[in-house]
Amino acid sequence: MEYSPEHAGFDANRLNRITEFLERNYIEPQKIAGCQVAVARHGYLGYSAALGQMDIERSKPMRDDTIFRIYSMTKPITSIALMQLYERGLFQLNDPVHRVIPSWKKQKVYVGGEGDNLELKAPDFPVTFRHVLSHMAGLSYGWTDHPVDLAYQKSGINRGEGATLGGFVEQLSELPLFYSPGTRWRYSFATDVCGHLVEALSGQPLDEYFQAHIFDPLGMNDTSFSVAPEKVDRFAANYQRRRDKTLKLIDDPASSTYLKHPTFFSGGGGLTGTLSDYLKFCEMLRLEGRVGDERIIGSRTLRMMHQNHLPLGGDLASLAMGDFSETAYEGVGFGLGFAMSLGEVGTGAVGRGDYYWGGAASTIFWIDPVEDMVVVFMTQLMPSATFNFRGQLKNIIYGAMED
Repeated sequence: MEYSPEHAGFDANRLNRITEFLERNYIEPQKIAGCQVAVARHGYLGYSAALGQMDIERSKPMRDDTIFRIYSMTKPITSIALMQLYERGLFQLNDPVHRVIPSWKKQKVYVGGEGDNLELKAPDFPVTFRHVLSHMAGLSYGWTDHPVDLAYQKSGINRGEGATLGGFVEQLSELPLFYSPGTRWRYSFATDVCGHLVEALSGQPLDEYFQAHIFDPLGMNDTSFSVAPEKVDRFAANYQRRRDKTLKLIDDPASSTYLKHPTFFSGGGGLTGTLSDYLKFCEMLRLEGRVGDERIIGSRTLRMMHQNHLPLGGDLASLAMGDFSETAYEGVGFGLGFAMSLGEVGTGAVGRGDYYWGGAASTIFWIDPVEDMVVVFMTQLMPSATFNFRGQLKNIIYGAMED
């Protein structure tokens, strides 16, 4: 992609405030080790930088081809994959998932009680493909002390070594739903279920499906569920913020579990990749599903995906259960794999109709169809709610537009 702030419609000096802002506020005080940022508009790069370090312990500077854990930025890729199969006529959005996972016919919804005395009822509606694509299925991540989440914890639900997507969805069938599907929103294992549905409908393991239908066509040569031995030197360290605000190494690239190809292909958070690769994915989205001669997803299907699918056109502030996800809730809708801004007044941020998501290590991206723009930001800091990188970058980027 050609670098040209002028053709991208930016004041280059104002856009370069990104460098000063990130170095002064985050890298010099070592709130993050380093980061990589790309801003592209009208198909031109307006800004691109690799700042700070990718590995503090080894004093390795951030590289243009650094490999990051993208965690939940895997979710939009999985959602696109499942909707490719929608375009083959293999399901309808309102089809029940139990058509593919028969054990889900017996799911129950939590009413009250705790421990071994949970009160359950039959759901008003079965879980559908739309529900798992939009986090309205009634599933959870099992992180809180709510009785349903405690049931998740007691079940020992497994996404680790030796686990498979097929076994995982069978475990989920035994657990209560938080609410009747389609009535609320809760961030959850739903996109891992989407990954199983891709496997079941396509007949391919998820890693092979991604490679054949998304990564190879887009030239995403460094995106994978594991890091190959010859690429370990480019793999960033992952950090966590301590209570004293210093950085703690939590995943050393030399001994990371990502060095071994997993048995569980997490469609909800398992991929690693470069900023360059994810920018290719985002450019495909900006171009409404097509890059060059490669049509990844139909333009009309994609537009449906980043419409708000929440009941009655509501926002997450009125419908979400739980206070953790990769987005703020006010003025934000959710579609099929993406959150989107419903309006600048509601969100309190510039960007009308942009759609986006992020990852647990503070990676973010967004697509703005109105401004014909994509932004990708990569770092490795957990948890992702530590800093509002999305909001801060938005202020600088939209303030630098000239056309």
